[in-house]
Order: sequence, then C-alpha cells, then structure tokens
Amino acid sequence: MNIIREENYQIPLYDMLRPLNFQIPSLAKHNAVFDQLDLVTYEEVIRLPEFRRKTLVLLGAHGVGRRHIKNTLITSQPKQFAYPIPHTTRLPKKDEENGKNYYFVTHEEMMRDIANNEYLEYGTHDDAMYGTKLETIRNINRQGLMGVLDVEPQALKVLRTADFAPYVVFIAAPDLSQIKGVNDESLERLVKESELLQQAYGHYFDLIIVNNDIEETIRELQHSIERVSLQPQWVPVSWVY
Repeated sequence: MNIIREENYQIPLYDMLRPLNFQIPSLAKHNAVFDQLDLVTYEEVIRLPEFRRKTLVLLGAHGVGRRHIKNTLITSQPKQFAYPIPHTTRLPKKDEENGKNYYFVTHEEMMRDIANNEYLEYGTHDDAMYGTKLETIRNINRQGLMGVLDVEPQALKVLRTADFAPYVVFIAAPDLSQIKGVNDESLERLVKESELLQQAYGHYFDLIIVNNDIEETIRELQHSIERVSLQPQWVPVSWVY
C-alpha cells in the first residue's frame, strides 16, 4: 500500500492549500458557483457507441496519492494530459515566467473574476490568493488534451457539464484489515475519510481504484482512460444535446 506523506518533486503551492476537513467549508462557503448549484441526484442518460471524456477528475481522501498519480500521468504522457496552471495574486519570484507555473494577476482582477464565477476553486496562503480558472481547463480541452484535476468532490457541481465531460475516478484507500501490523491514526483517518467520500459521492464515480500499489494504480488508470473512449457508455443527455 502507498500512503503519500511527502513528495520530492516540485508542484505549485496551490496544490498544497486544500484544508484537511474533507467537507472544505472554506472553499464551499466562498465560491459563488458552489452556492448557486446543486449536485443532481437524478438525470436522464443516453447510451453512446463512443464518447470522448474531456477531463480526468481524481477524487479521494487527503494523502491517498492523487497528486503523485496526476503528476506521473502528465510527466509520462504530456501529449495526452495537462494540468491547469493556477492563477495567483502574489508577486512573481525571480526567474518566474507568467503562464509557466502560475498566471500572475492583481487582487482586484481575481476578486472580480471570482464574483463572475470564473474560478473552479480558490484559497489563500500568506496573504496571497491562488485558484484554478475554468477557462484554463477549457483551453486544455481546445488543445486536444485531457485536463487532470485532483479537486474536492464539491467541484463536481461545476464540472459535470458538456463543457468538461469528466471521467471521475475515485482513488480508494486499502482496507486496514488487509494491512498487517498497522497501528497508525493517520492511516485510520485516511480509510475513514475514504469511506465517507464513497458514501456521499459514490454514485458519481466512473471508476474506483484501490491504491494498494501506486505503479499498478497508474497502469490501471491509463488503461481505463484508453478504453473508455472506445467503448459504449452511458452519459448524461445534457452532455450531448
């Protein structure tokens, strides 16, 4: 089993801003899009011979390894996958280029765009704001790439549309009973959080992968993504018409 506690490669700071409470009250409370939309519990679907998903959404408990999976996919297949570059209000550091690791904007610009529901998620750190813009994800799709998002489940309220047509994959924690000699509160928390997420959002998952081995998890995910675009599948009618 792989519990990701620390990763050595560089990632945008925004990736590390998410609170540990899986209900993310701070993001849900402050994002107007979340306030205005509800997750649909019933929707009409249609069976299609093939359908291209535009976005890969990785859900899972904090620490289960989503970031590692996301970065591995993007690094190994840059012509297929891409990560939406976040926007930030902080000043660029030496040698930082706008649009490479971050898009640098003013506080006023970001607040205006948040008010206009242009952000999927956002948060603050050291008096600077960071966020993922919806248009950044759309631009990835226009390039023929699949955007990879490791977001909170509330983001499905925005992403489950024809614009983003997500393939939702839940990275599940392994059963503690299968791990001998484990006596770690953090592992127990991981498993409990994973169970709660499955109970609350399981009906939106296209695929569940139990992360017993990170390399096998990535292989299974890559195979499933290749297969899903070629096989008949049920999708919401609203994604088609």
